[in-house]
Amino acid sequence: MASVTLRNICKSYDGTPITRGINLDIEDGEFVVFVGPSGCGKSTLLRLIAGLEDITSGDLYIGNQRVNDLPPMDRSVGMVFQSYALYPHMSVAENMGFGLKLAKQDKREIARRVDEAARILQLESLLTRKPKDLSGGQRQRVAIGRTMVREPKVFLFDEPLSNLDAFLRVQMRIEISRLHQRLQSTMIYVTHDQVEAMTMADKIVVLNAGQIAQVGQPLELYHYPQNKFVAGFIGSPQMNFLDVKALSSDAENVTVELPNGFKLKVNVDGSGVQAGEMLTLGVRPEHFVDPEQADFIFNGEINVAERLGDQNLLYLSIEGVPDIITLRSDGNRKVAVGQTYAAGLDVNKCHVFRADGQACPRHYREPAIYG
Repeated sequence: MASVTLRNICKSYDGTPITRGINLDIEDGEFVVFVGPSGCGKSTLLRLIAGLEDITSGDLYIGNQRVNDLPPMDRSVGMVFQSYALYPHMSVAENMGFGLKLAKQDKREIARRVDEAARILQLESLLTRKPKDLSGGQRQRVAIGRTMVREPKVFLFDEPLSNLDAFLRVQMRIEISRLHQRLQSTMIYVTHDQVEAMTMADKIVVLNAGQIAQVGQPLELYHYPQNKFVAGFIGSPQMNFLDVKALSSDAENVTVELPNGFKLKVNVDGSGVQAGEMLTLGVRPEHFVDPEQADFIFNGEINVAERLGDQNLLYLSIEGVPDIITLRSDGNRKVAVGQTYAAGLDVNKCHVFRADGQACPRHYREPAIYG
């Protein structure tokens, strides 16, 4: 096991920057997820750590060793790719041990490591099968086992679940999380799926256009996004964003006016916000409350109702507000298109973002994090 340290890491292709001054500390034994939209640089960053790409500038340390100039085989990292890349003519055991065979390891040591990895990954009954006889999830476990037998200090996962169907993705999420709990190894995992990030990570690194937008624990990013990009990326369905105007502000609150003239005092730090400044009000679909618990009530017409069993996703139009509001409600509640729906707001749950996308810090401390 080892820590991973990135200091001002930059990568450019033909003068075009891909990653821009990445500074990050990954502790020994942490499960860290790189997440962000396509093209944000997350896979490139993983490949830089693996040694599959050259670093343009900056310093990369694994443990206490600077590894910029070391080849991949000398970095003590193991990588699991999106593609299983198993040899079809080899058995599961042969696939898992092939890298060790090429390294001329002793046969008994290869067998020991393969058997141990198979036991942990529950592949013992499949060791003699060929890849064509395995399910997608089993093939991915073999690919992970092939990396495990090398006993790397750092595991790297590059969107390993993308080729699996929804059910298998859930199963493999659980298995990889259990694997981390058992091995206590440093793991760095790349995905575009924020649900994977939220459910698996000790720490999430949100990337945008080659830069770190925010680093933090999953619930920290969910409840306290530092900017509008992170607020919109973390959470499903996406946070609602409404254009509003600041009427007054101080260190305790910001009073804003909605497009329909309604006024709302939000419990955020408004230091530096000027009267008349254009802001963005953010509310997560799941943070609307019953009218009797609300500080403010929207009355909207239901345009679309998606009934999902345990919950309803409602899409409301509100007179004078150009944006459709997404709201999550109790699945047992009867709803219908065209119905008027009262959506309550709790000012402690609202977010405010300035024109540059930076958040006004919230005062309310979530019990899930600080309780």
